[in-house]
Amino acid sequence: MFEAQFQSFEDPESGGALSGRLLACRAELSRRGLTGFVVPRADQQQNEYVAPSEERLAWLTGFTGSAGLAVVLTEIAALFVDGRYTLQAGQQVDQQAWQIAPLIEPPPESWLAQHLKPGDRLGFDPWLHTSAAADRLAAACTKAGAELVPVDSNPIDAIWPERPQPPLGPVAVHDLCFAGEAEQDKLARIRAELVKLKADALVLSDSHAVAWTFNIRGADVPHTPLPLSYALVPQHGRPTVFIDDRKLSNSARDHLERSAAVAAPETLAEALRALAQSGAAVALDAATAADALTRLIAAAGGRPLRGADPTTLLKAIKNNTEIAGSRAAHRRDAVALARFLAFIDREAASGQLTEIDAVEALESFRRDTGALKDISFPTISGTGPNGAIVHYRVTRKSNRRIARGDLLLIDSGAQYQDGTTDVTRTIAIGEPTEEMRDRFTRVLRGHIAIARAVFPDGATGAQLDPLARQFLWQAGLDFDHGTGHGVGSYLSVHEGPARISKLGTTPLQRGMILSNEPGYYKTGAYGIRIENLELVVAAKVDGAEKPMNGFETLTLAPIDRRLIDVSALSEPELNWLNDYHATVCAEVRPHLDAATQAWLDAATAPLEH
Repeated sequence: MFEAQFQSFEDPESGGALSGRLLACRAELSRRGLTGFVVPRADQQQNEYVAPSEERLAWLTGFTGSAGLAVVLTEIAALFVDGRYTLQAGQQVDQQAWQIAPLIEPPPESWLAQHLKPGDRLGFDPWLHTSAAADRLAAACTKAGAELVPVDSNPIDAIWPERPQPPLGPVAVHDLCFAGEAEQDKLARIRAELVKLKADALVLSDSHAVAWTFNIRGADVPHTPLPLSYALVPQHGRPTVFIDDRKLSNSARDHLERSAAVAAPETLAEALRALAQSGAAVALDAATAADALTRLIAAAGGRPLRGADPTTLLKAIKNNTEIAGSRAAHRRDAVALARFLAFIDREAASGQLTEIDAVEALESFRRDTGALKDISFPTISGTGPNGAIVHYRVTRKSNRRIARGDLLLIDSGAQYQDGTTDVTRTIAIGEPTEEMRDRFTRVLRGHIAIARAVFPDGATGAQLDPLARQFLWQAGLDFDHGTGHGVGSYLSVHEGPARISKLGTTPLQRGMILSNEPGYYKTGAYGIRIENLELVVAAKVDGAEKPMNGFETLTLAPIDRRLIDVSALSEPELNWLNDYHATVCAEVRPHLDAATQAWLDAATAPLEH
């Protein structure tokens, strides 16, 4: 009935079938005079989604998660993953060949300090690590009496016989009707930031920054419209965009050349060297700039200034055009969501639907809008115990039938030219248990606490994060992920620098869009998450002595009334929920057929104490 065009359900190669690759890696390292090598899950720009040609970690180990790192030594090898992926790593990796260890606490450097021997030579590709990461590796080597060795070419590439070619996705102009600000105006704002930094030039090492600054989008990585590229923005003079010209149509080239020179990516090093030879201070993004860039600038006599790329914050604060686009994208997405939720309610109780069926149906309803460019990340569709795996990705092997008594957790998003969406709903299939309703209501109350929050200028996500957890904490419960992340404007669904988490130190500013997604996960049983996107807006507070902010909820989708213990809601919480559902109904109902209208009327009907 439905099919997915933007998501695969195939199981990757894994386990013992890949053991020959580890042997080949060790042989190549020996040939190069190395006793070890570090393999991050990264491309040159630290992107969340990477092109197939950059999936070195997955090719070597079989692990396909979005965060991880491997270390191959002569006699031992380890794969480091964070808590989201411990279960997945155990299923995908040959544990006879690989140890599985924590990525965060303790970090891989602790493991290295224990396992490296005096005189060892640990190789790393300086194009795939930031300078901060390289510094940590160097310190671990020093502690063990070993040497950290930058390689000129990646040894994994030498043994990967069918490595895909780098992507050549076509570049599209992101029209002013979506971008809301011309490139020249953005460059003027960036240069004003360079004055503050006392920098002669800025390297845009993050393709998101290049895309935003020059109002272009691309198709080089899955789910994010990125044109893999670099740019060099001098304090004075014309910037240069470094991009493979095979990606550029005549119109895209003409657009770029109105505000910048266009050059091949391989000429970036030469341009930086020439700049550095004059003693220039060159700003680099500490989060995404490859260590190779820092080394190159310093070796040529320049001053690398490692810090936050100023475009990251500029990009995060959406202008009026982008805000209007996001509202339009969410209204459009809401119609697809209503059709999907009605379909699940109608069909799932029969026991005939699977997790994959749910993914395919939702994508099909989004494609019916006529505006879908891609999904914004692989849809998480987990029923029963699979819902308790926070970053679960359904495959043909793991696919589970949706049954009565289950909770179905579906976390998904869309890429439209006018905005990026991200929404999670938890759906009761049949009658939920009292425990499910209790946990869901605690999560909902935390979600409402964020949505209703009022906070002063300068408040950070770390200050708001406990609001989402308070009702879970009261029952001795919690969730192990952040409460919210920033979201781009037809760019990455996970955008910095702001977030709602204990690590969220960036002040929340009007125009930022963040997710609000508390959850609860009972291992082996079920998962719950409720996620809307929120826009930071001005809040009116009578008698306020400083500017105050709050949130406008952008997402428009019913929250499952069957899972709510209404008696546990306060009057303000119940009023928020009823007002939210009234807004959903008013915005979405006119765009639905009669049968789905009837479903929506019931799904958004007011609740009473």
